[in-house]
Amino acid sequence: MTRSEIDVDTVDFEPGRWGDPADPMHLSDSVTGALGMLGITDPAPPTAAPQIPETRLDAAAAAALAATGADVRTDPEARIARLRGFSTPDLLKFRSGDGSDAPDAVVAPTAEEQIVAVLAVCADRGLAVAPFSGGTSVTGGLAPERERPVISLDLRALTGLLHLDEVSQVATLAAGTRLPDAERLLREHGLELGHFPQSYEGATIGGCAVTRSAGQSSIGYGRFDEMVVGLTVVTPAGVAEIGTAPKSAAGPDLRQLFLGSEGALGVVTAVRVRVHPVPAVRRFSGWHFADFGSGAAAMRALAQGSVRPTVLRLSDEAETGLNLANPSGAGSASAQGPTGGCLMIVGVEGDADDVDCREPYVAARLRALGGTPLGEEPGEHWREGRFRGPYLRDPLLDAGALVETLETVTFWSNIERLKADVTAAITGALGEQGTPAVVMCHISHVYPTGASLYFTVIAKALENPGEQWAAAKQAANAAIRAAGASITHHHAIGTDHRDPYLEEIGDVQLTALRAVKNALDPNGVLNPGILLP
Repeated sequence: MTRSEIDVDTVDFEPGRWGDPADPMHLSDSVTGALGMLGITDPAPPTAAPQIPETRLDAAAAAALAATGADVRTDPEARIARLRGFSTPDLLKFRSGDGSDAPDAVVAPTAEEQIVAVLAVCADRGLAVAPFSGGTSVTGGLAPERERPVISLDLRALTGLLHLDEVSQVATLAAGTRLPDAERLLREHGLELGHFPQSYEGATIGGCAVTRSAGQSSIGYGRFDEMVVGLTVVTPAGVAEIGTAPKSAAGPDLRQLFLGSEGALGVVTAVRVRVHPVPAVRRFSGWHFADFGSGAAAMRALAQGSVRPTVLRLSDEAETGLNLANPSGAGSASAQGPTGGCLMIVGVEGDADDVDCREPYVAARLRALGGTPLGEEPGEHWREGRFRGPYLRDPLLDAGALVETLETVTFWSNIERLKADVTAAITGALGEQGTPAVVMCHISHVYPTGASLYFTVIAKALENPGEQWAAAKQAANAAIRAAGASITHHHAIGTDHRDPYLEEIGDVQLTALRAVKNALDPNGVLNPGILLP
């Protein structure tokens, strides 16, 4: 069984490292040589043990929290394990020994009623609550403001398949259920969710809901928020059961209020999601396009048509070249295929008759649109390694590189401008610091009206790489907003995107969100500073 299958093991990431500690990634000689061309020849300084402040949780508050029945820990090991998420700025702070954002305590409930009681204690005693499940945030979503003691509310004990409506194909899953575990439980009934973000091995059901996660099969099965038909949410104002039918005209859809709320409005404890039969056939192939523009036009044609694949991904020329240079990378093209240009991955899943119908149609459309088929090898190579690509960041940081990602989304008519402007903003900001950068881009989420752009940046790390990246990120954010695109497609807001998000939504929407926040969380205990100032 390969790592690409839906029943891969979950991964417990080491604090401060984004990767599988049991199977670390290594850089190929070709990639090491390419780093040298960017002046990256000296390894990063050794990682310093994080120094965390003393807990500010007093004995009386700790006793009150323990009286709820939840487990309460204030030892350094537990607190360090909840120290931030896994963005490059998060990891750089960890590597430098900065543990200043560690929560003051970790509180682990085992039942919903304990969460109700914990929130009441926190409201009464002026404690902040940062919900935690997979811990895979990449936008500062696990580091709330520390003006008051912060508890990390560990939801990982809330796990399992709570209910299954096989007739309606709706599953209710506890929020702390890891995605591989969810797929294993559903497969016992011949079903799957089919949601495969790159954080799949560590992400949870609840985390996907509150960040509007997008998986690699989004063109086939939709984003996670499109799969959600109901939620159970514990708020300081009470418990909300949301979603009585698949669709309704009974007022605004309040599911959308909590989807993407990042724990700032309530604690999601259970999610009802649309599921589907496990595909009998999965066929993945590679396609070559001469340039990014022609590949993107082909993606648009498929997205706007009536017959679509399940997976559709296009790497630009730079990302295609890196994949070819690193044999363990996801998506290497066949050695017999064309050189240069862009690699597209196409996956078609379903029962045999469905795949036999859709696959030839998609192939014919891609040929007509300028694509050259590369066969199954690059597609299967990508499928087998698709969760491991992000794990290259650890060895890249070790080698002295600055590497980070960012993403955005816009309408098709704006794709070309957005890609050019963001690339120029990043290369300009890093070039001004004397560190030329490689900026790669891919499209992996498409819709009839638009698509997301996902950028990966590599440059030589300076003495303070956190400040170095902050300048580039600020320039990229400004370019995204100037182009009229959204500040994020699926990475969420956290603290990193909060200011451009507020600019994006405007004063009227901000007023409405503040009113909702005040109604549900009048004491402001939930993730202060996350999503909303």
